[in-house]
Amino acid sequence: MSRRFPNLFYGWWIVFTSAVLLTLMSLTVFQGLGTVLVSLERQYGWSRTALSGAFSMARVEGAILGPIEGVLVDRVGTRRMVLIGFILMGIGFVWLSQVDNLIEFYAAFMTISLGSGLGGWLAIVAMVNNWFDKRRSFAMSIAMSGIHLGGLLVPVFAFSIERLDFSITTIGVGLILLVVVGPATLIIRSKPEDMGLLPDGKPENETVSENGEVIDLLETESDFTVMQALKTPAFWILTVTQISSSVSIVTLALHLVPKLTDMGMTLSSAGTVVLAYTVVALPAQSIAGYLAERLPKILMISIFLFLQGAGIALIAVFDNVIAAYMFALLYGIGFGGRTPLITAIRGDYFGRKAFATIMGVSQFPMNLAMIVAPLFAGYMFDTTGTYIVPFMTFSVLCIFGSGLILFVRKPQKTLS
Repeated sequence: MSRRFPNLFYGWWIVFTSAVLLTLMSLTVFQGLGTVLVSLERQYGWSRTALSGAFSMARVEGAILGPIEGVLVDRVGTRRMVLIGFILMGIGFVWLSQVDNLIEFYAAFMTISLGSGLGGWLAIVAMVNNWFDKRRSFAMSIAMSGIHLGGLLVPVFAFSIERLDFSITTIGVGLILLVVVGPATLIIRSKPEDMGLLPDGKPENETVSENGEVIDLLETESDFTVMQALKTPAFWILTVTQISSSVSIVTLALHLVPKLTDMGMTLSSAGTVVLAYTVVALPAQSIAGYLAERLPKILMISIFLFLQGAGIALIAVFDNVIAAYMFALLYGIGFGGRTPLITAIRGDYFGRKAFATIMGVSQFPMNLAMIVAPLFAGYMFDTTGTYIVPFMTFSVLCIFGSGLILFVRKPQKTLS
């Protein structure tokens, strides 16, 4: 591909490949979770608390393995991690197609979750972070558009389950994951130095002039170690801010479709609400990535988090189709704009060399919170028959995060 398009920086091939991989991962372990929950609930009569338990156990797995996964990505490289991860996900979905009891469902879902942890979001965004510096936010926004492109496929996923069968659909998903990972790993390179390049496409060791002085680009990076990052207030503010918004995103991925079907919408119609906020999120994310190179990231993240919280409050209180699509508008803008920026800002603050490890460590407390959140939502629904309390709680957390992020400052690297 480099020979056929010699003027295109190879990092953009990395971005496009990342978008494809994240699309598949988003549909299977994120955007499509609510559809899976409703399908299994209808087929077997399992409670939402019991089903939510599998997703909470996956977060336990993520909390335990998150820091280890980060270390593996930094040391082993993205190519091998993606290969291993997507093979596990593919096997997990084939297994999921055959389950007929909760124990088998839990085991299959844990296999899928392990695969997505090893070769999914963390490995992919770490690779994109390695390939870009000045254009990091925009590159992240394009790569992470896969998260929303996966949402575009949710109606197709739901339609396939309704018209064909849950087993046939999940076998098909598993086979697609196993087929796609081969060509993808042929394209993947963990960092530009593997091809004699630097971030943004400059030749290795190229020097630039700044105020009449010659600067080696390799020496201008400020890469934090994990211990150095942990000592900064910025690490903890960013971690808490991400927790405040991510618990709602993960829980809504599981409980939004059930909420919408409880309102009287069909499974396919509920999928169109996911489609609607995805259609909104896609341009919001790209615009956010473009503007983040020109406007303060902190202020932009704060605004997006507030909109995300406002959208969740709307769907918590009102039970009608108009409210559902108003939620889609606000949530799509907030979720779409916030997603790439909260990740890119860590690359800006802590550098490239230990990025995956630092992200993995920050995911430990986040995954602990995600253990509780889906169970909390499922339990409150099973006991009260409504999602008002959990959804309003998540709304308040988002708005809290929108205020907290305003206090973050870029850390200065010390020798200690």
